[in-house]
Amino acid sequence: MAVSRIQKKLLHYMGRTISEYNMIQSGDRVMVCLSGGKDSYTLLDLMHKSRIRSGVKYDLFAFTLDQSQPGWNDEHMRGWLEQKKYPFEILKRDTYSVVIDKVPEGKTYCSLCSRLRRGNIYTYARANGFNKIALGHHRDDLIESALMSMLYSGITRTMPPKLLTDNKDLIVIRPLAYCQEKDIQEYAQEQQFPIIPCNLCGSQENMTRQRVKKLIADLAETHPKVPSNLLHAIGNIQPSQLLDHDLWNFKDLEDGLVAPLKRSNPGFPFPRA
Repeated sequence: MAVSRIQKKLLHYMGRTISEYNMIQSGDRVMVCLSGGKDSYTLLDLMHKSRIRSGVKYDLFAFTLDQSQPGWNDEHMRGWLEQKKYPFEILKRDTYSVVIDKVPEGKTYCSLCSRLRRGNIYTYARANGFNKIALGHHRDDLIESALMSMLYSGITRTMPPKLLTDNKDLIVIRPLAYCQEKDIQEYAQEQQFPIIPCNLCGSQENMTRQRVKKLIADLAETHPKVPSNLLHAIGNIQPSQLLDHDLWNFKDLEDGLVAPLKRSNPGFPFPRA
């Protein structure tokens, strides 16, 4: 089967991300988190294709967490995985009831839902001998998260392409970090992935991420490089031009020979989960 233009483009940017951040080595056991959305389907599909092309020998496994959301139906996902002969497991855990019970009406579910999902993912990976977890976050997720943190939390942070979990026993990777959401959407439609909609948070309008997404899109209408500039910005930090006292010794600048400080965080400079 001929390789489409969009597949070539995504494989190029995914390969560049994997290479730049040294994401995968021979002998790795990589667990791809397949949520049923376009991003994770694209990640799993392209990683299988990339593994064949690269010649690097590592295990690839698809893991899906069924969170017992109303309307969840993974029949077509199972059929797709079996047809592709991808090794997988779909694990059922009722985190939906916990989220509904704990989150007040009118508040967004994303934070608690994500924490519960992450806990189950890490537990499964550890129990089954995986050393790396691959997530389907893309370029737009990274830049939106950066703006959300700055605008609403007063913190400069985002989703790093590669990070070490707090227990230092797992590496989380995001191979699609350089890929644009619109390209992933096009590829998902081309491949006709059996998408499973997320009904838990999809009905909550005016969510923070949607507002930030619209802000970036509006700016990009007159300045098309805004999204790529934002991605470049979160990888081009100049500590002396910021206000963080843990990164720069402002009090002693008069000496003229002061070096930047290192954070007291024992994980510095490695990104942590």
